[in-house]
Amino acid sequence: MNTPHPALHLSDRIAELLADPAALPSTWTAHPSWRQSLAHGAPGIALLHAERAATGRGRWETAAAWLSVAASGPVTRGPDSYLYYGAPALTHALDCAARARPGAYRTALAHLDRAVAEDALHRCAQARARLARGDLPALGEFDTIRGLAGLGSLLLRREPNGRALREVLACLIRLTRDVKHEGDLLPGWWTADGPAGKPDPRFPGGHGNNGLAHGIAGPLALLSLALLHGIEVEGQQEAIRTVLAHLERLRNGHAWPYWVTRDRPHSNHKPATQRPSWCYGTAGVARAQQLAALVLDDPQIRHAAEDALAAALTDTAALAATTDLSACHGFAGLAHIAHRAAADADPPGAARLRTTTALLLDTAHPPHTEPDQQALRLFDTAGPALLEGAAGTALALLAPTTRTVPATGWDACLLIT
Repeated sequence: MNTPHPALHLSDRIAELLADPAALPSTWTAHPSWRQSLAHGAPGIALLHAERAATGRGRWETAAAWLSVAASGPVTRGPDSYLYYGAPALTHALDCAARARPGAYRTALAHLDRAVAEDALHRCAQARARLARGDLPALGEFDTIRGLAGLGSLLLRREPNGRALREVLACLIRLTRDVKHEGDLLPGWWTADGPAGKPDPRFPGGHGNNGLAHGIAGPLALLSLALLHGIEVEGQQEAIRTVLAHLERLRNGHAWPYWVTRDRPHSNHKPATQRPSWCYGTAGVARAQQLAALVLDDPQIRHAAEDALAAALTDTAALAATTDLSACHGFAGLAHIAHRAAADADPPGAARLRTTTALLLDTAHPPHTEPDQQALRLFDTAGPALLEGAAGTALALLAPTTRTVPATGWDACLLIT
């Protein structure tokens, strides 16, 4: 039996500090959105405890307590909801628990499924109307965090054969077709806003975003995952190849620019100086490409993606830009993605990625580090959040330290599986 990596003790200690919802300081819990936020609040912490309970490392009562907090008031749906907030966020958390405890939360999930599907269909109608007007999309129309790619990941788990998922896939396929705007031919996902999703004077011509959290890598991952699950609509494989070709044109060694602009259509700055994160960097983009290569049965693309991932995660300059442990852009998240990618790689690539995973875990929790002190420091500096804080760090460490697959599939919200 494999001995778990010592970083597992850090994950355990974080979970202990997050065991009691009533014990968290009001500075964290007082914000009105906290109860419904997968990224920052109760649903994300519930994911941690559901995964621990499912793997025998925690108690179901703790997971249930956190799910009760998340469901303790009105649930937001409609235009103000998305995968990481409101009805979809609660659906993902309950679904993860129910996967380990079949039959649990059935009534609540049935109600939420209807709400999510209806909202997704409404979003698709809005996207078609936007296309008819000739406008460029907002990032929140299509991305993983706020858009159709994120909702699609949830529909793929909950209602894979439903109309809503097929409509979402069709909208994302249409997004991959070039559009003519102000005399220029642009990718269909080009947005007039800046990377924050708002008008930005630094981006007078808008930008094309490549990241997994906010850019075209999110739709690429969803289109590929749907095909891997046997869900296909017209034009899906062509759309996947279009995005792959776009990313290949932008590739610089083992990195991609976070985004491109009209005055700099090939890069925004030197890719080697970027952190290789899930949200924007090589880890997210390469995993999306690996998933695409798997469904297309293209070993050349798969090997290139796996090589880029392993190279980026051992690149001294890129790792020097990584300064935290978070799931979003830190060492724990990188270890989790490397671990997941290794499971789908060929033997030489898998061995390299497993070695890389171990090195990342050593960086996240260096040998002889005291987990209690490290966990407390993490709480002081990053708080309890899923994407950028303690809960996500603890979750991201679980699978690679124990060399297992997440029992609840919690990381579907990252669109890496």
